[in-house]
Amino acid sequence: MESEQNRITRLFDIKYPIIQAGMIWHSGWRLASAVSNCGGLGLIGAGSMYPDILRENIQKCKAATDKPFGVNVPMLYPNIEEIIQIILEEGVKIVFTSAGNPKTYTETLQKEGIKVAHVVSSTKFAIKCEDAGVDAVVAEGFEAGGHNGRDETTTFCLIPNVKQHISKPLIAAGGIALGSQIKAAMILGADGVQIGSRFAATHEASAHENWKKKITELNEGDTHLTLKELAPVRMVKNKFFNELENIYQSGRDAEALAASLGRARAKKGMFEGDLEDGELEIGQVSALINDILPVETVFANLLNEFEEVKMPKF
Repeated sequence: MESEQNRITRLFDIKYPIIQAGMIWHSGWRLASAVSNCGGLGLIGAGSMYPDILRENIQKCKAATDKPFGVNVPMLYPNIEEIIQIILEEGVKIVFTSAGNPKTYTETLQKEGIKVAHVVSSTKFAIKCEDAGVDAVVAEGFEAGGHNGRDETTTFCLIPNVKQHISKPLIAAGGIALGSQIKAAMILGADGVQIGSRFAATHEASAHENWKKKITELNEGDTHLTLKELAPVRMVKNKFFNELENIYQSGRDAEALAASLGRARAKKGMFEGDLEDGELEIGQVSALINDILPVETVFANLLNEFEEVKMPKF
């Protein structure tokens, strides 16, 4: 992949239009700084961090890289105002928001010179992002791991549709782990990509080694989108997943679902390595991930694969 400037690399002052998703329990300062040092944009995942832990990660990331990095902020999490204040105090220059109204903090952040991108799962919300004045839009197909959209629109369908309706720089997410998939997303109209699952299975990711190994063993059909009554999430089918399905069968009780999730299940699964009773969030593209690698190797592979793809002729 040539490092010629495009709208995403210019916006974030990075070499390549590759962004590492701010995944809960995976995206600490080690992962973010490693991606930034390779020429992409690393994101610290604030969703799984108490405010003081977020501040520590930002400070360590600043010490580990002189390249741009950002923070991902899911707006449905508690302590949101304190998190925003820490971002401002620490001088973070890039923020990716998700799971909320893009109008809530965009203007506040931009007044401090911060670039703001917002994650959406539909063209309707992409248009709202543009109206809210964000600097870039991340359009995420339902192949993606973690919290997701209710419409179940795939990345392949979502990106060209969003492209027709907005003028802001567009970042594709969901189902991207190979250089060929990066090229496909850009052909469809994306200016760059956001990658989660592939970076989850790296040495620098903060997730438990049991979980990283499990990612490399997953096959097609091993993940499923569930919890539409609360906040849709794609996860691995395990004992915990089956518990949720049993609750569904007994009447889809939203309160019972919320009570089951309220046991720090995501931390138990992805950070502590409990592969049966923990919540394991990962994308469908995990079926293409067969090894745990250093970020530098992942990046080199993505760039090489991108260059090796030749357009077929009719």
